[in-house]
Parts: sequence; structure tokens; C-alpha cells
Amino acid sequence: MPQLGESIAEAVIVRFLVQPGDRVEADQDVLEVETNKATMNVSSPCPGTVQDWKVKLDASYPVGQVVGYLEASQEDVERLGLTAPMDAGKSHGSLPEVELEHGSTPEGKTMTVEPTVRGLPVPANAAGASYMSPRMKARMAELGLHAADLAGIAGSGAAGRLTIQDFEKFLVNLEKNPLTKASSMRVAVADAMRRSWTRPIATVALPVCIDALLAHRKTSEPKPGPALYAMRALAIALSKNSAPAGRLIGNNIVHPKSIDIGFAVEAEDGVLVPVIRNLDTRPLKELVGVYNQLVELARQRHLPPDATGGSIATVTNFGTFGLTWATPIPLPEQTLVLGMGAGRLVPSWDAAKGQFVPIMELNLTLSFDHRVMDGGAAGRLLAHIAQLLAKPEEL
Repeated sequence: MPQLGESIAEAVIVRFLVQPGDRVEADQDVLEVETNKATMNVSSPCPGTVQDWKVKLDASYPVGQVVGYLEASQEDVERLGLTAPMDAGKSHGSLPEVELEHGSTPEGKTMTVEPTVRGLPVPANAAGASYMSPRMKARMAELGLHAADLAGIAGSGAAGRLTIQDFEKFLVNLEKNPLTKASSMRVAVADAMRRSWTRPIATVALPVCIDALLAHRKTSEPKPGPALYAMRALAIALSKNSAPAGRLIGNNIVHPKSIDIGFAVEAEDGVLVPVIRNLDTRPLKELVGVYNQLVELARQRHLPPDATGGSIATVTNFGTFGLTWATPIPLPEQTLVLGMGAGRLVPSWDAAKGQFVPIMELNLTLSFDHRVMDGGAAGRLLAHIAQLLAKPEEL
């Protein structure tokens, strides 16, 4: 099982794309798997013949787990630096019959799998700040729960402290309610938002006239989506000053090496964030096809690994749900999220005409990590984005 993306340590087998005895080519897709972020394919490292699968459908396996055997040439084995899985006493091409259980090596030792994180690490299971006794922590770890899951329990201990008896009573009461298994997508989103909320998050907003944007979009072919205009404006603004998108690590601000912006796409039971790289150097017209393709792939949960993770900010168009105002939360590894509300006709005073005129206006919101910047810097960044949106032909 290969590493399928940042912070991903395991994947569920969804479908076998080839069967034992089938001949495959290098980089041919052989397995379809599902992670907590997307559905992806696992490909063959070299040409060969599939000998056997050692995994089962709908079961989860960690990175590094043997999923099956491929009969390959000695030349390919040596080129890839692989160890041929055969006993010395067996003839060339024969394979040992080793049944692997989930999470185990052929020697029976439990595999310890750590997700590979490119860049600065983000803890995958950081606990909340509430005090809990060692006994309570052990019980919660056993059940896979976090401090945030217990926020609604009233403690009966000293000074309102939550006791183990309170916790066990809470569990008994839970079992009296209808329960459904949360999807891997929902669990991943919940974990990300819990970690994000450990920081002081603030939001500023600005009403913006989008008449020029709508006129430009009407005459454009292909037509950019409203969120793509905002992504491009945000990228240009950050290219002038990347400090607002920096991350506070210890006593240092870590500035981004490139302007990679993500955008939120609603998928089944969650949200995916495809990423467009180097957005500050690519004009709007060239991005429409890329943007539309990533939207479709995200809805299918088939995003390629190079289009996920590593972004410095996210744009979310909550106006598609009819909302005019919202306070989105930045992802744990980001400092900024730019939100767009629904456009609506409002009266605006025209000094030249001496009267109110109707304009199409929406609210732009910028939620940010207050440790990295203050309201003034956030307001100036938002004003710069609004100025850029007023001249869409320059995007």
C-alpha cells in the first residue's frame, strides 16, 4: 500500500481492477482504494503478471502493507530496488504462500505506520485542552474519543470536574439513541475543524460591488466561476505580501514558497479542497478548464494526489447556499480562508446622479489566525482583494 497523500496512513480496498493471472503494464491501475479524503487508484510499479491478492474488499490496510504479489522480471526487480518475495529453495517465479493479517508483517509483528507529511507537521490526533485524569484518558483512547466529544457532559466531581462515572453514564445514555456509523469523510472533516479551533480565529467582512465581475463573466468564454475570480484576486494580493498567509511556528513566521490556493467543494457527507498551484502566475482565462475539472473530480472523490494538500489558503463560496454572511474556519495547516456570500441587489448612493441606484453586492469575509495578523492587516488584505475584483479584466 503506497503513501496516497499527506497525513494518510491507511486506505480501504474498494475494487480489484485486475485479477490474478492478468498481465499488467507499468503504472497500470490495479486497485481502487478509498482514503478519508478521496477515492484513488493504486498502480503497478512495473510490467508483470498479477499472482495473488492478499487483501479483502471493504477492509482497511496501512501504508506499507503487502496487498498482493506481482511476478516481474529480475531486471525490473533490481531497477526498482525490490526484494524478490521467494524462498531460496523455490524455482524462479514461485511465490511463498504467506497470509497477512491486517496490520501485521509476515513475521507477525504489528506494523507501526506514521503518515508522511510534506512540509510542517500537523498532529493527526491532538487532544483538547481540558484536564482529564490518566484513567479517563486511557478509557477515551480505548474508545477513540477526543475531549471535544465530551463537551456536553456536566461533571459531578470537585469544581465540576468530569469523573469516570460521569463518562461511563454518558456512554450508557448514548446507546439508548439511534446510532449510525460516521463516514471517513465526516470523521476527517470533524478532526480538521477540531484542530483548527485550537487557535484564536477572527473574521472581518466587507460588502463588495460585483457588477464589473458579472459583466466580465458574461462576455468571457469559457466563463470563470465566481470563486475562481476570488482565488485569482487572493493569489495576486498574497504575491505582493505573503506574510498574512504565513504560519506561526514557535517564534517564527514561516512564509509560503509558492502561492497555492485551495477551494471548497461539497462532496458526499463532507467537503474536499482541491488545490491550484502557482495561482499568482497563471491568468484567469487559462484556469477555467483546470478549475472545472477539479470541481468534477472532487465531487466524484477522485482528486489526484498533486491536487490536494499544501495550499496556503482556501476560498469558499457559501453564497451558493443562499447565505449572505458566514464565518468559515481555516484548515489546520492554513492561516486564511476567504468566503463569498450570495449576491443581492441593494441601493447605492451615486453622487454624480444625486440618487440611489441598484447594484449587485456580496459580502466578502476573511477568517484568519489572530496570532499571525491583526484586524488592521486583515482589513487591508480584504480591501486589496476587493479592488482587484473591481477590475476583473486584469485578473
